[in-house]
Amino acid sequence: MAVISSKIFEEGRAAKTMGKPDSANPYEAGSQESLDWLEGYTADEPEPSAAGPDKN
Repeated sequence: MAVISSKIFEEGRAAKTMGKPDSANPYEAGSQESLDWLEGYTADEPEPSAAGPDKN
């Protein structure tokens, strides 16, 4: 996913750092701004694996 607005990306990161839920996203669902915010919010989370969870 390509981030268009680094400012909005950083807003999402800041919201996560402050302990806000992802529902605190102030942008319209489905908009590029909302996607950028969510990219920032989830930036520190591991990418999901297409193979599924490890079976160790």
